[in-house]
Amino acid sequence: MRVVRWPGALLVFVVMSALAGLLVTVAVTPAVAVVGEGASGAAAFFEDLPSYLDIQTPQQVSTVYAKQGGNEVPIASFYAENRTNVKADEIADSLKQAAIDTEDPRFHDEGGIDVVGTLRATIADALHKGVQGGSSITQQYVKNVLVQQCEQLTGKDAAATKAKVSACYDKAAGQSKARKLQEIKYAIAVDKKYSKDEVLTGYLNIVGLGGRVYGAEAGAEYYFGVHAKDLSVVQSATLVAILNNPSNLRIDQPDDKQNGQANGYRLTKIRRDYVIRRMLAHHAISKADAAADIATPIQPKITATANGCSTAAAQYDAGYFCDYVRAQVLQDPAFGATSAQRIATLDTQGLRIHTSLDLDLQATAQHALSTFVPTTMAGVDAGGANVTVEPGTGRIVSMVQNTDYTQSDAPAPGVTAVNYNADQAFGSSTGFPTGSTYKVFTLADWLANGHTLSESVGTTEHLFQQSEFRNSCEGVGTAPWPVANAEQVPSSMTVLAATVESINTAFGSMAKQLDLCGIQKTAESMGIHQADGSKPGSNPSSVLGTNPLSPIDLAEAYAGFANGGVTCTPTTIDSVTTASGKTITPTPSTCTRGVSAEVAGTVDYALQGVLNAGGTAATANPGDSVPKFAKTGTTDGDQQNWLVASTTKYTNATWVGNVQGHVRLANWSFLQGTTGYSAKFGVSKQMMTYLDGTYSGGALPAPDPAMVGYAANRSATANSSSTGWQGQGTQGQGQAAQGQGAQGQGQGQSTQGQTAQQGGQAPAAPAPGGAGGQ
Repeated sequence: MRVVRWPGALLVFVVMSALAGLLVTVAVTPAVAVVGEGASGAAAFFEDLPSYLDIQTPQQVSTVYAKQGGNEVPIASFYAENRTNVKADEIADSLKQAAIDTEDPRFHDEGGIDVVGTLRATIADALHKGVQGGSSITQQYVKNVLVQQCEQLTGKDAAATKAKVSACYDKAAGQSKARKLQEIKYAIAVDKKYSKDEVLTGYLNIVGLGGRVYGAEAGAEYYFGVHAKDLSVVQSATLVAILNNPSNLRIDQPDDKQNGQANGYRLTKIRRDYVIRRMLAHHAISKADAAADIATPIQPKITATANGCSTAAAQYDAGYFCDYVRAQVLQDPAFGATSAQRIATLDTQGLRIHTSLDLDLQATAQHALSTFVPTTMAGVDAGGANVTVEPGTGRIVSMVQNTDYTQSDAPAPGVTAVNYNADQAFGSSTGFPTGSTYKVFTLADWLANGHTLSESVGTTEHLFQQSEFRNSCEGVGTAPWPVANAEQVPSSMTVLAATVESINTAFGSMAKQLDLCGIQKTAESMGIHQADGSKPGSNPSSVLGTNPLSPIDLAEAYAGFANGGVTCTPTTIDSVTTASGKTITPTPSTCTRGVSAEVAGTVDYALQGVLNAGGTAATANPGDSVPKFAKTGTTDGDQQNWLVASTTKYTNATWVGNVQGHVRLANWSFLQGTTGYSAKFGVSKQMMTYLDGTYSGGALPAPDPAMVGYAANRSATANSSSTGWQGQGTQGQGQAAQGQGAQGQGQGQSTQGQTAQQGGQAPAAPAPGGAGGQ
């Protein structure tokens, strides 16, 4: 038999009733402080509670934008809570009325608290019937605001942060009288500060509606595929039903046995019909309309907002670019001091991230790459990538690869999360050896040390003694370094001809006259680092491109040469604002001088011949008048193949090669009659044709006549004819232009400068990699 202790219960009842009386007075006449003698202690406690509630913008969806046809287009979303704040006039009146009629019919008349509900709950609590409801809409709003503040707590110590969040939740939503009193105090203060319309709008923007869906706009879009302003009475009643118990009444789980499609979402319909009856009782709808609404089945039209880069991948072939943007945000202290804070900023602050991506160019790039490089191939793990950056800004305007993007850690064939264009820190790629595209740094160092393009260098040495090289950074090896050219060349050539025809032995001879450390530092000054973030190697074989680099890194360096020797770090973000209108300034691209303007201009001058007849990229030349330069690169056995081309307005880098393995690609058939070696010419020609027509380019930096040498007495700023290049390059020996026998998209292109050996065996090298190629 239960014994009721009436005196104690009666005392609590009296105290709580007195306090309730106080609340009535404060709620009705907030300016008057009335305290009854019988409740002075409780009233004093209440008066000591904080009254200021910092209402911040709730968590919202961050959106990434790109440009298409001159317009900003959303391509991706990131969020912890799927919410889009809307104004009062962007919410249907039916939803507002449904919420008021069901949750708080006295909303417009009360002073922040539902006095009748509070008295009812107070009496029930005093009689030990547990903590009851009775919360006004304002109180519910306050509770949601406090919970939101808990969810935004971060810290370096995960365990400590978890405990801090848990304690915050107890304080914000725990079942205690003290918590309820604090909520009431806040609600009264909020009612004084904000209008009823502002409170109701804030409430409808913050409430949970199941899973990660929060607020009227996201709920309307997710459950019914409409905006909040376009909700019908039935849809409005359904959302108000869901907010009563989001976990159990959500309508996006059709297989749920208790509340699923098979039983017409029975539990939600019961609550929805109750909402409709409350609207009828308060004369918001007619009896006939109520009957028709109740007879209407629940019919969700689930329209999910993708979280992450899946939309960018599916609709714009921009998944890898989107992933790079995310990586840039998560590594930039402008978005937060710690990794956890940066993640929270991206997922909760409703960022509007405007990027450098040109979707029209992106579509062209994907088409060009997919035309020649398949997604998968039996017997070889072949990859392809193409990236375009702007000289002088570092802005990445396109980024594609041959595979499909995934956010999964378990990729399928032709699908990967690894970004072949990016470094390890931004895309998990370890990079690829670049072959002869790396020769540009030996050429730049050659010119910076007083040499010229007109000097002759030997080409007959094929076994270099490492002891003959100088390296002030580190020691050199002792084993001989074998270097070969695929075709016969003259016994000596000018540096200009050796560059145009990409002759390995000539660059070996040049490196012997330089400091290998100097070549390394020249590369570093132009932004070069290995894909894992380490500095490039400086052994003899590095001269021919054994360092594994990313296409973005190489494009950055070549863009620096196009920009008069000033290189700019790559970036994808133009501007960022938060949902509250605050501007976040990302860490900008850093532009630094890598080589002198004279060296840069002379390098550009030399590389123009690569696109002319006799040059290794002649078949990729689009044949227009836009000034440009280029360089090809091929590693041992054609395992990795590169082509970088640049004007003053764009730099475009193409890579085609082995992702894993060491398959010789020169004889491996790709699309459009090309091979793994020649596919790059087709891709690059399509890209240059489009880019020349859209981004174009001005006059390239002028070469230094003294660095050119024999060209000092003529205009060195114009593109030289192929005859001029060949005549000077061969020292008048009548050497036939090598590499002119290319068919189709570079198929059949001769591979002078490669180190391929008979039988497909790469030569043993004293350092990683081996000699580079064309």
